[in-house]
Amino acid sequence: MSRPSRPGSNEPAPTPVGFAKGFGLTFTTMFKKVFTEQYPFDIYPTAPRYHGRHVLNRHPDGLEKCVGCELCAWACPADAIYVEGGDNTDTERYSPGERYGAVYQINYLRCIFCGLCIEACPTRSLTMSNEYELALDNRQELIYTKEQLMAPLLPGMEAPPHPMRLGDSEKDYYTVDSQAPLQKGEPQSSANEAGRPITGRAIEVGRHHG
Repeated sequence: MSRPSRPGSNEPAPTPVGFAKGFGLTFTTMFKKVFTEQYPFDIYPTAPRYHGRHVLNRHPDGLEKCVGCELCAWACPADAIYVEGGDNTDTERYSPGERYGAVYQINYLRCIFCGLCIEACPTRSLTMSNEYELALDNRQELIYTKEQLMAPLLPGMEAPPHPMRLGDSEKDYYTVDSQAPLQKGEPQSSANEAGRPITGRAIEVGRHHG
């Protein structure tokens, strides 16, 4: 005989049939083969669209894509991103726009890797890599700075600050025909040492880098 449910509760009273179903599922699971990944001795590739550590990308001439708009910080539900925008000048230019990200930090103690910051970025500056090994024993080291997040310079790129090399206006950096034959400033796809895809243009004529 089953016991009556608690007063004021909508839960059904337990029955022997319910117990049998629950223990039956547990019993059948005991005989299934267990698959264990021998991490960190065996490293398995992640999915292509895996949400891993963030990367701040560059334009093909080395200028930063981040314009310091702070939309990524506003979109972050965990309040893990901190951005301070700075103004570009004629003597010191870090991005094609009027502003750039002077300070950029991501707190991986808070980040939930949801990718909402990627969707909010208007210049495709912020992307996510496949890197997931972020465990450290120092909390301060899990607050990544702009220098740690910036993509490395590829061959043909120049470390900012420097003038715009791909055109005279910011529009020239976002309206280049990617299907045109390889010319000076043509888009190409390359990857850095960690295997993260980075969109860039070769500065030299007729040669792919990376």
